Amino acid sequence: MSAHGIPDDPQFATESEREVWTRLKADGASDWTLLANVRLTDAKKDHELDVIVLMPDVGIVVVEVKGGDLRMEEGEWVVGHGKGRRVVHPVDQGRDGKYALRAYIERDPRWRASSRTRVRFGHAIAAPYTDLADDFATPDCPRWMISGRRDQPDLAGRLHDIASRQESGHRVPTHDDCDLIVEILKGRNLPQRTLLAEADERESRADRLTIEQATILGVTRLIHRVDVRGGAGSGKTVLALTQAKELTHGRHGQPAQRVALLCYSVGLASWFKRYMDTVDRRHRPAFVGTFEDLAAYLGVSEFGGRDDTDFWENRLPAQMAERAGDLPDGKRFDAVVVDEGQDFADGWWTPIMRCQRDELDGGVYVYSDENQRVFARFGRPPVPLVPLVLDHNLRNTRQITETFLPLAPMRMYARGGEGPEVTYVEASADDALDAADDQIDPLLEDGWRPEDVALLTTGDRHPEQVSLQESEGQLGYWRTFWDKDCVFYGHVLGCKGLERKVVVLCVNESTPRERARERLYVGLSRATDKLVVVGPRDVILEMGGPAVARRLGIS
Repeated sequence: MSAHGIPDDPQFATESEREVWTRLKADGASDWTLLANVRLTDAKKDHELDVIVLMPDVGIVVVEVKGGDLRMEEGEWVVGHGKGRRVVHPVDQGRDGKYALRAYIERDPRWRASSRTRVRFGHAIAAPYTDLADDFATPDCPRWMISGRRDQPDLAGRLHDIASRQESGHRVPTHDDCDLIVEILKGRNLPQRTLLAEADERESRADRLTIEQATILGVTRLIHRVDVRGGAGSGKTVLALTQAKELTHGRHGQPAQRVALLCYSVGLASWFKRYMDTVDRRHRPAFVGTFEDLAAYLGVSEFGGRDDTDFWENRLPAQMAERAGDLPDGKRFDAVVVDEGQDFADGWWTPIMRCQRDELDGGVYVYSDENQRVFARFGRPPVPLVPLVLDHNLRNTRQITETFLPLAPMRMYARGGEGPEVTYVEASADDALDAADDQIDPLLEDGWRPEDVALLTTGDRHPEQVSLQESEGQLGYWRTFWDKDCVFYGHVLGCKGLERKVVVLCVNESTPRERARERLYVGLSRATDKLVVVGPRDVILEMGGPAVARRLGIS
């Protein structure tokens, strides 16, 4: 006997929520479905439903979980003691969440179209750390609605009884009712305006550091030379940014440091700089930019052409290393934080290390994803680093994550929530650009904003990108990435570390180019919420292999 959970292994804010989830999943009937951390918004307020239990032929119960020492004092529910004492409203939360859920489901056009009548809903309180007397009761909560510490072994049975007793005037939900409710709550096939709101919620959730990331930051308080490895969407860039800020300000009693935050791409560096302009000066690193920007910081003023590999990988690093030797102490760094570390050439690390105050013991924090190595560079820092791994995808919906997962460098767990299905549009290499352009207007008509949408190519650049780069220059072109009135046109090579809610990925090449697999991986993972892939099926099959092709519906 085991209930089905959505998601399989959710993240919880408290251990009490996880304990209740684990028990219900283990003890619930095989046809039960559990949904965790469901958020709904109505005209009154935002509702967060800890656990929803769907029981075919029985009922639906919203479970409000409260940890700590929950008790009644002078007619109020409270937790904690002394200065930590606070009033809580578990019954109101459970009841309001139940009504919000019922209204949300009954408003859905799929529920109305099938002429379904109201089904049985109930609410319950689970307090796994609270001892309750058998005769405990309050005006708003009979004893059988709340499960304390001693009731936990029979929690599944108690919820079954609640569904049977609380609203007997309504019909029990069928298996088909429960399946439709799951589809409604997962967000499939809803209008894009609803999905846009859900996309904003997913983005807000992903911006918060997870337990896994917080652990990484905690470990690096003691280990100051680390290589943090993770696949696309695992939060490496946000973590690198957070670490640079913490080191700069000084964390947990440690002194403030002069920090350099480095990355490869101009686009990502421009985002770093824009973000740092919004934070308190005490958190701003001493240097933020690309390797080329670091060269300018060291006084280099003349640069070779973009195609001059020898200049960028040999002559420039040598020149920078020489200048770094003369760098005054006040311009040196105590620590360097490098995002996109897989794209740094071997020779680049020498001037980077020489910019440190203590080359032997200075902080080195590298964030990398080997499968995003789209350039034939295989540089590594000349010092030993402790490897740490991020294997949770936080940024992309499950549908998008599962599409690029066969290309990821390691097994990853989808934590980004549900979203629209990935769409594939077949087109020849010659027609791919036009076919990709044709996808833009329907996306905007569906409710996505121009600022949400990017069209990225894997082959030749889009004419709009070429025109902007020629007229505005590289920096001016990247400023358009934040233009709220325009769709962004770019190339996968320049967009690592960046993302859009919606990406139209245009595979506009008849023969896969060098490191095509890595380019496809980057392109597929830039969309957080909606992904449209356009291009020739044989090329995509060759680039991504049969596993990716199957996920796109390419036979």
